[in-house]
Amino acid sequence: MEEIMRNGIQERIKSSKRIVIKVGTSTLTYENGNLNLGLLNKLAWVLSDLRNQGRDVILVTSGAIGVGSKKLNFKTRPKETREKQAAAAVGQAELMHIYQNFFGEYSQRVAQILLTKDDFKEGERKTNTTNTLETLLNFGVIPIVNANDTISTFEIEFSDNDRLSASVASLIGADLLIILTDIDALYDSNPKTHPEAKRISYVEKVTDDIMKMGGEKGSEFSVGGMETKLLAARECYDGRVIMGILDGSEPLLIEKLISGEDVGTIFDCMED
Repeated sequence: MEEIMRNGIQERIKSSKRIVIKVGTSTLTYENGNLNLGLLNKLAWVLSDLRNQGRDVILVTSGAIGVGSKKLNFKTRPKETREKQAAAAVGQAELMHIYQNFFGEYSQRVAQILLTKDDFKEGERKTNTTNTLETLLNFGVIPIVNANDTISTFEIEFSDNDRLSASVASLIGADLLIILTDIDALYDSNPKTHPEAKRISYVEKVTDDIMKMGGEKGSEFSVGGMETKLLAARECYDGRVIMGILDGSEPLLIEKLISGEDVGTIFDCMED
């Protein structure tokens, strides 16, 4: 039965027309906090190629606070809100400059969208947010979304940008959300400390037992761990969005997932 369900979801993934990709701080940077430029270049190539296939693409990026912290010579991620916001202001400018350079190499236009929690509440701001994203997609632009940490505590409230990416995917009716992380899938125990851990390739629904598999957070400059990704999967289920977790160190896995290969972990979004 599970194999039949997997085959069905793989076909739905192949036909995805609107895809949100989320990349985290621990994927974008080395352990010392410096940006992994080679990975950013590969990511820009893969996402530009998805656009060339005629798919709508949105990139949700973490990293502003991490990159800004490095620029400001912080040893670890700052704990005080004002320092986080200062780091975000520095990091957002740095990140967008680099993204524009890499995407420009593949003739792909990008735009920056900074969101707060209020932009997802019913009303004019939500409508304006949706309209802006839809218009950019209609023009073939890849919106690059981040939390507006310079003026809000959105990322703290949403448990890192995993939840932000799920909110964006639900808002614009995405078919698929792909979260790139420093672990290649969901495991039945932490593979970093339990070599015998088994990969879970397909999750029909995020139950309480599945939630218990959430582990620790990533690097010193990141916030999210597997638990935040499972919370994002729950939100995607409610929004009828398929979600996948992939090893962020190899962006080409995005193409493999979309072509139907058994990689990472897929979270279904079908009703019981």
